[in-house]
Amino acid sequence: MFSFLKKTPASAESTSWLARLTNGLARTGGQLTALLVPGGRIDEDLYEELETILITADVGMDATRSLLADVRRHVKEERLTEAGELKDALAHALLKMLQPLAQPLDVSTHKPFVIMLCGVNGAGKTTSIGKLAKHFQSQGKSVLLAAGDTFRAAAREQLMEWGKRNDVTVIAQQSGDAAAVIYDAVQAAQARGIDIVLADTAGRLTTQAHLMEEIKKVKRVIAKALPDAPHEVLLVLDANTGQNALSQVKAFDDALNVTGLVLTKLDGTAKGGVIAAIAKAHPIPVRFIGVGEGLDDLRPFVAEDFVAALLGLEA
Repeated sequence: MFSFLKKTPASAESTSWLARLTNGLARTGGQLTALLVPGGRIDEDLYEELETILITADVGMDATRSLLADVRRHVKEERLTEAGELKDALAHALLKMLQPLAQPLDVSTHKPFVIMLCGVNGAGKTTSIGKLAKHFQSQGKSVLLAAGDTFRAAAREQLMEWGKRNDVTVIAQQSGDAAAVIYDAVQAAQARGIDIVLADTAGRLTTQAHLMEEIKKVKRVIAKALPDAPHEVLLVLDANTGQNALSQVKAFDDALNVTGLVLTKLDGTAKGGVIAAIAKAHPIPVRFIGVGEGLDDLRPFVAEDFVAALLGLEA
């Protein structure tokens, strides 16, 4: 069972990561495990309960209907009869939906490779930048940080602290224009031969048009500093915001042509299903997911691992 999730023997590190991810998604995984028990019958009541769990797990109506249609088809084709077997069918359906989002970020196409991060207040942009710096350093890349959140003094100080922890340079100003800070950072990266620029931006409400116009300006100025940049626009999403994350994806994509997503805070209270809603309604590659506050708690998105963790399976 679950043979499609079987891989080569996992290292202790990857096993620990999967355990943390499973624990973070335990709220949904526990409900599904309690429902899809061996020996139970597959009937309409079971499908209705499964539908309720998926919707309350932030999967959304459209994605839930699509998943259930796929599950029913799988049950019919494989002639499944027990509720326990339904978890296998759901795993297949989820993997098919999420696999297209699992596209690792390739930073080898430009030097410097400029990554612009955006998102609403509190999504975890600045913290994610610190973790991304560590991730790219572990790949042997040199990194430079741009403190482009000039609206919040604490954000600049927080980024400076991440810079110290990662031993990377942070380009910042005491005050001033966010676009100017990032422009200086891109020029500095070019002069120093830096591999990757991670540019922070101020959190903003998608409902405030003038703030969205400001962040569009930041992107235009980056392109003036380096043609074709930014090479990646990462939208950071708090997994606990549920279906609101989907509206954020749409709004930021309309404004900035988002190329990748970072899903943070999958560490205990998140239901996790919003990633399926995004896959169905507004598919954009999920580059990274995060489960905690540690430097190593942000990892590339692997669909098989996520499905295994969400359903409480052994990967």
